[in-house]
Order: sequence, then structure tokens, then C-alpha cells
Amino acid sequence: MTIESKNLNLVPCNQDILQAAIDGNEALSKILNCNISENWSEFGPDIFPFVLKMISENPKDQAWWTYFPIHRKDNQLIGSGGYKGSPTAEGSVEIGYEIATAYRNKGFATEMAKSLIIHAFNHDYIKIIHAHTLANENASTKVLSKCGFVKVEELIDPNDGAIWKWSISKENWK
Repeated sequence: MTIESKNLNLVPCNQDILQAAIDGNEALSKILNCNISENWSEFGPDIFPFVLKMISENPKDQAWWTYFPIHRKDNQLIGSGGYKGSPTAEGSVEIGYEIATAYRNKGFATEMAKSLIIHAFNHDYIKIIHAHTLANENASTKVLSKCGFVKVEELIDPNDGAIWKWSISKENWK
């Protein structure tokens, strides 16, 4: 089910949409029926085969993976985001997001993050949401702070080095 916010439609990626993302922008544009620029994602399509495999194996978990934010006014794909897998037994999920360069600094990352938070907390069993950022003040740390997340620890990631873990509990959500 699409998550709607003031300016965005967050389209959940099913197997067909993920395959189109793997196949390229032309295929993705056709299936989403929207405009797609060459640089809509900094991270590129490398993660999509993994997500496709995960939802192929567990279709009921589709809502806990990738969403594509479509800017309604421009009918433009402006990034990607969502959850990094189904909730844990303890009731936690992790969010992630990216916004295309041309749409940054306009509040869309915050709008997307808040939409993902609301969607998650609308499920009774979700108690806490996590996110990770690079270990310095940046646009993503500002987004998380605006959404009420608190930095809870610094970790060492084998690929990214120092990263910060952020969390917000359902009881602390506005």
C-alpha cells in the first residue's frame, strides 16, 4: 500500500518494481508511470537484487523493505528508502532514505522519514525504530534529530568506519 504524505507518494516495491529498477531507468519509468532522472539514486541499483530475493522468499515482508518516493507535483522519482528488513522479535525496525540532489534541502527527506516512522508505529508490535548515519553532523543527522531520534551509540562498520546509531521509541514519538 502506498504511503502518502503532503508532497510524496512512497510506493512500496514489489517484485516487478524491483526488477524494473534492476533493468534500468526506462523500465522503472514505465512501471512507476513517472519521470526518472539519471541521478535519482546515489547508491544505485546494487541493493535491489538482494531486496528482490528477500521479498521473493518472504512476500508477506514486502512492506518492510524498499519504497520509492514520487514527488507528486513533478511526478518525479526523487530517491529511495524504507526499512532494512522485517521487524525483530523485540519489535524494532531500521529505516534508511536518500533524496536526489536536485530535491535536497527542501524538507523531503524529513517528510519521507516521518512517513516511514508513522507507518511503522501504526503497527502495534513496533516499539522502536533505529537508523544509522556516518559519525559526523550531516544532513541525515539533522533529519533524524527533527524526527525526534536520539543518537545512542557510536559503532565501527567494516565498510564505513565510524557510524552513529540513532533510535526513537514509540513512547517518545510525538
